[in-house]
Amino acid sequence: MTQKSNQEAKIIDTAYKLFLEKGYRHTTVDDIAHALGMSKKTLYKFFSSKSDLLSAAFEKLKLRITAKVEAILDNRYIAFPLKLKSSLAVVANYLAPINPELFEDLREHAPEVWEDLMEYINESAFMRFQRLIQEGRDQGLVKSNLNVGLVVMLYASAVRSLLDPKFRSGFPESIQKNMRIPAADIFDQAITIIYNGIMTEEARAEFENA
Repeated sequence: MTQKSNQEAKIIDTAYKLFLEKGYRHTTVDDIAHALGMSKKTLYKFFSSKSDLLSAAFEKLKLRITAKVEAILDNRYIAFPLKLKSSLAVVANYLAPINPELFEDLREHAPEVWEDLMEYINESAFMRFQRLIQEGRDQGLVKSNLNVGLVVMLYASAVRSLLDPKFRSGFPESIQKNMRIPAADIFDQAITIIYNGIMTEEARAEFENA
């Protein structure tokens, strides 16, 4: 990696950390430059705007998720139940740190980044998760009478809905209050609720011990 590439990566990581902490709206280019110990003029040599930095940060996030999940799916030595749990955990671990305020910012102030992220979730579910569920089905570890497409759509819909502040805000306050638990716990419980129901007894036992 060249010095320029190293600097770009450092800028992206620093900006992303600030976006997570303060949200997109409340993070300024001054904040990012200050955290990096550089001037805005120097920062602009790498990225022309805050929105470009946001796009680059989420592009890097997607690449990291893809690389991790692909490595799991391609590993012939991991049993299906552990592949399932591990791949879902990767997605949850990368998305869980993103607070509702940042998602609200994306939807309202960076709709192109928001839509791109939602499209990525759908495409990733189709390209990778469908492949994984089909693998489990071929091994007799996923119930043969289930529609694989429906299983994939349920997963993608659940992730999208959990990320969408407007979706959650449509529920009564009592339900929203009960949802004020760590994001990682929300994803973990949603995954458990959905996928404990699709596996045979043999696979479920292995899943619990994974």
